[in-house]
Amino acid sequence: MEERSVALDGPSGAGKSTLARMAAKRFGMIYVDTGALYRCVGLYILKKGVVPKDEESVTKLLREIDIEMSIDSSGVQRMRLNGEDVTDQIRSPESSLAASDVSAFLTVREFLFSKQRDMARKYDVIMDGRDITTVVLPAAGLKVFLTAKPELRAQRRYLELCEQNTAVTYDEVLSDLKRRDYNDSNRAVAPLRVADDAIVLDTSDMDLDESFNALCMIIKENLKK
Repeated sequence: MEERSVALDGPSGAGKSTLARMAAKRFGMIYVDTGALYRCVGLYILKKGVVPKDEESVTKLLREIDIEMSIDSSGVQRMRLNGEDVTDQIRSPESSLAASDVSAFLTVREFLFSKQRDMARKYDVIMDGRDITTVVLPAAGLKVFLTAKPELRAQRRYLELCEQNTAVTYDEVLSDLKRRDYNDSNRAVAPLRVADDAIVLDTSDMDLDESFNALCMIIKENLKK
């Protein structure tokens, strides 16, 4: 039931996945990272050697894609693409940009839409993405728009990639992030925007603990449970 779920939107690198995962554990809910679904599609497109901006070619390949989402014993969401665990692969900068490109296509969004809605029907979820508050779960009990300054989001993502031993510079991460921001906000289909009834949480001046506490306070005070 959507009214018992939390919908969380925001730009790339805002900390949605980390905070949503932490909050789901705190409140005994299921965390759903919808961006991982688009990353799986983007990864598959790249592996097939198709340009992510080629809508016709991308659409044709959707029939070959099978995505499974599960939660492991430690509470981490695992993603399987055609039977292969790609949880780590989909976090590369290349997969991120490909995900941003393919997410602009209505065919891709429709392909993944039912997977997202089914999770909210079965469980009390905290679901994050780009259009969760506006399109996927418009009747969610709580809608939050999480954001932060681009430079801070880029720094967080850069440190995350460094921990994964990914060869990338801060400038490259910032450039990719700004490109994703533009693509996500200006696409014709389900652009990133603040829902009219969403609560905006800007974490630019907060560390992780402060951001988490702020989100938990919002959930406690506003979720209809």
